[in-house]
Amino acid sequence: MSSLAHQLCGLRSSPLSSTPISTRKRFSPVVSAAASPTPISNAQTKERLKLKQLFKEAYERCCITPMDGVSFTLEDFHAALANYDFVSELGTKVKGTVFSTDANGALVDTSAKGTAYLPTQEACIFNIRHVEEAGIYPGLEEEFVIIGEQEQEDDGSLILSLRSVQYGLAWERCRQLQAEDFVIKGKVVDGNKGGVVVLVEGLKGFVPFSQISAKSTAEELLNKELLLKFVEVDEKLYRLILSNSKAIVSSQSELRIGSVVTGIVQILKPYGAFVDIGGVNGLLHVSQISQNHIPDIAAVLQPGDMLKVMILSYDRDRGRISLSTKKLEPSPGDMLHNPKLVFEKADEMAQTFRQRIAQAEAMARAELLEFQPENS
Repeated sequence: MSSLAHQLCGLRSSPLSSTPISTRKRFSPVVSAAASPTPISNAQTKERLKLKQLFKEAYERCCITPMDGVSFTLEDFHAALANYDFVSELGTKVKGTVFSTDANGALVDTSAKGTAYLPTQEACIFNIRHVEEAGIYPGLEEEFVIIGEQEQEDDGSLILSLRSVQYGLAWERCRQLQAEDFVIKGKVVDGNKGGVVVLVEGLKGFVPFSQISAKSTAEELLNKELLLKFVEVDEKLYRLILSNSKAIVSSQSELRIGSVVTGIVQILKPYGAFVDIGGVNGLLHVSQISQNHIPDIAAVLQPGDMLKVMILSYDRDRGRISLSTKKLEPSPGDMLHNPKLVFEKADEMAQTFRQRIAQAEAMARAELLEFQPENS
């Protein structure tokens, strides 16, 4: 017998307790499953072989035709990935839907990243007090630009901007207007010794005094609108230079004798009124205001009055334009008693006036031909 057997025999012979064997509680022995394995029946063996075969066939199908019988296609997967594979780097464009607005901005649902915030100052290229002034309401779907994250938020909510998108579009619009040589209007918002700052397409541009037709100071031009043409548009250098003189020259080329234009009375003089007709000043002489005598021009016109006037003459070399409202009066004295009627009937009266002129010219030509000697 080995030493291990002696030790085991010793353990069995040594009493574990001083309690007599007859008084100790007897326990039934527990037989483990490993100690007595249950034999597998033929039915279970067949079932296991069947499952093994099914797994083998499924594996082969996955290797040969992995998408067979799957309704979710690879295209669907890429589409879903595009919706949820979110890049939140600064400057990245992201589509979102506004679902709430408040006094400071708007909350935007960007789907994959969750809720983002659009501050009021980033909602529009123009200065606004509330996002609704820029047409931002719940339900609006737009493309935004990511400009930062809210550090105080645990989830790192994004900060969005529409202003950045509009900023790029404004520069593109200015380049198009320059290429097409368009005349636009810009409001003077500031000035210095060299010129004035104007607001065009939401951007600030500069007009040198050398490019302004009227001899005016920056203070006199503040908050006024000027006709402008683009001279230089450089987004990288932020250079937006414009000219008022070029725009005036372009506008003057469209003026025609006998045409009716709308103007604003600027200055009153004893001999007449200077009227701004699209950036060009014309003289409405006191004798051309009404068919009736006018003792005091200030009793009929005031600076700021809007008129419809007919162009009587235009001296391009001297830059002088003569205007008339007398030719547009339906009845003598209407400019004194009913100037509103003159404004409403201006185009109709101008057409009548031109017809009379054409008839007079035709009669003059006919009389001239009548007195010409016949050729032998």
